[in-house]
Amino acid sequence: MENSDVDLDGDLAELRVKLGDRLITERAAVAPFERDSSRTVFAGEALALVLAESAEDVSNALAWANTRGIPVSVRGAGTGLVGGATAYDRGLIVSLERMNAILEISPRERLATVQPGVVTADLDEAAHAHGLFFPPDPASVRTCTVGGNIATNAGGLRCVAHGVTSDWIAALTVVLADGRVMRTGARTRKNVVGYDLTRLFVGSEGTLGVIVEATVRLESLPPGAPVTFWAEFDGLAGAGGAVTEIVGSSSRPEVLELMDALTVQTIEAVFPSGMRIPRGALLVGQTVGPDAAAHADAILAICRAHGASDAAIAANDDLVEARRKSNPALSARGLKIACDVGVPVSRLAEMFAGVAEISRQHGIEVASVAHAGDGNLHCKVAAPNTPTGIAAADALIDDITRLALTLDGTITGEHGIGSVKQHELAWQLDAVALDVQREIKRALDPRGILSPGRAI
Repeated sequence: MENSDVDLDGDLAELRVKLGDRLITERAAVAPFERDSSRTVFAGEALALVLAESAEDVSNALAWANTRGIPVSVRGAGTGLVGGATAYDRGLIVSLERMNAILEISPRERLATVQPGVVTADLDEAAHAHGLFFPPDPASVRTCTVGGNIATNAGGLRCVAHGVTSDWIAALTVVLADGRVMRTGARTRKNVVGYDLTRLFVGSEGTLGVIVEATVRLESLPPGAPVTFWAEFDGLAGAGGAVTEIVGSSSRPEVLELMDALTVQTIEAVFPSGMRIPRGALLVGQTVGPDAAAHADAILAICRAHGASDAAIAANDDLVEARRKSNPALSARGLKIACDVGVPVSRLAEMFAGVAEISRQHGIEVASVAHAGDGNLHCKVAAPNTPTGIAAADALIDDITRLALTLDGTITGEHGIGSVKQHELAWQLDAVALDVQREIKRALDPRGILSPGRAI
């Protein structure tokens, strides 16, 4: 890709004719959009920022960049943790934050049509007014956007009951690299026309096209108030055994989160919520529906049978809200380098124990929290903000990733690959799988302008 011949005055003036004041070139205004929430270090200066307000804006921006071979980074709220939204030197940034309208909620069809910049919690709240909810539920639900969730196929706390974002996407409108606009999917429950292009774009991390509209499925709100429960374990083996049995039982919860002692201690220090510090791990969850209390009691019985030192129903949902604050709490303590891996639920206890051993071997503090019901483990590693400190943390994270693979797991459960995990791709995918994915990329983006060097 070659963009050194871009005429900042002439070429950008041509784009400005189409975008007006939505094209930003002032350094002070562009700089905040050059980085996301990851540890990726950006070096250089982006050419310009597009504050898109419509699919036409995105189409004009991509067509312009494609003609000139200019790399494009795409961003929503910038909450990603793997460098997927970091800018490129002399690249174009396309921001979707202004495309934040909920265009339609159809209670009869249980569908909503939204622009990509809609904050996930705002969609969920709007659906509540119709007796519905949007099941995908990342911990950052109050700041992340629906478009970002789709781009990374995000999961979250309710995955154990409702799956990941791809399970709730009915149709998409996507702008391709050359500026063409394509629609995928349908509003119907069944649709087997052609290849499943909708799922192809979900999780593609901005490498195949830019999502400018999504029709998502909604679910009926369960009756009654949720019941929150907790259980303390002195060791990880008991907690892991309890989780495995809970997931396989008829009392499957809506939320099931497991936190190690360091995570609980840190949350309590920064955001006090009444959690007791366990010796080993704390399991927190919720049940919903008319039998929520009975299901919670059955789950607590399973926890006690697996050696929980204490277990009870909570007075409110403060513990679940505290779990959502684990990331900012740990970051405030200095545990700033994040990774996520996934393992089969039955191997979760082994994964927790293995991470603790890796932490001991490296002599670096690690805090772990898991969406226990689906085996998705998030680790935060302490590291000084220096090249040497970050390199040491990355080496530890590589060991965590290798451990997950030995336990039949995956190198990422929901954060995605971005630029941070590029070097790990060949650890999980064989050469043929990588080649096929890169051929798809070349077919849709032959000049390689969309998030080059990321995802696949």
